[in-house]
Amino acid sequence: MTNDYKKLGYCRFAYKICGMEVVPYKEDTSTKKQQVAKMFDSISHRYDFLNHFLSLGVDNIWRWKAVQLLREYRPKLILDVATGTGDFALALNRINPDKIIGVDISEGMLEIGRKKIAARSLTDKIELISGDSEKIPFGENKFDAVTVGFGVRNFENLEAGLTDILRVLKPGGQLVILEFSKPARFPFKQVFNFYFNIILPKIGRFISKDKAAYTYLPESVEAFPDGEKFIHILNKTGFKNAACSPLTFGISSIYTAEK
Repeated sequence: MTNDYKKLGYCRFAYKICGMEVVPYKEDTSTKKQQVAKMFDSISHRYDFLNHFLSLGVDNIWRWKAVQLLREYRPKLILDVATGTGDFALALNRINPDKIIGVDISEGMLEIGRKKIAARSLTDKIELISGDSEKIPFGENKFDAVTVGFGVRNFENLEAGLTDILRVLKPGGQLVILEFSKPARFPFKQVFNFYFNIILPKIGRFISKDKAAYTYLPESVEAFPDGEKFIHILNKTGFKNAACSPLTFGISSIYTAEK
């Protein structure tokens, strides 16, 4: 293999260093943020079903484990960034905060979430608003806790998003992030990669009718700097006591940190 091919292979893995970017629609010239919003608007009507179906319902267990980490801190005001259809926000209600505010750039996802919240008569406790993770529409030192469920890998600028989350957290406030990661152990790594890269995109395309969305999913997970790399980024952006807890053989991970 020549040095040029080696460099190309490295660029495919470390796209941020090489200036490349994983986006849903390869031929679209709009920004990643615009493309992600468009993608989630497109699949919002089938998102919840596909989430639970493709993960065999394990995603609900992962959310509950993440929520439990906040229970001892008794946060009164929680911000759920990249809230989507509000599943994480609804799970957070089980630890009984005074208020949960969810923000997301996809109005299609938010509308589905608002209907779920209204159906549970929780509109006084949970509010979903349109908002950018890199320009969160709140002042400094406002929230006791911030959560992100399967959303940080979609940030257009990861460090900018984390820096703004730090800004709106109160001193001593808690950050809990749930995100996909990459299994490393044989044979689960091989089985998972086959399912995630071959089977899942086909099922996702068939049900959602969006050809790009469930191809983007494994690509974005592959590109995301998980594990120790993400802990390093959390430390770099100013968080303290960052830690990672892998779940289900490393399919996903919970990251915790504080301001």
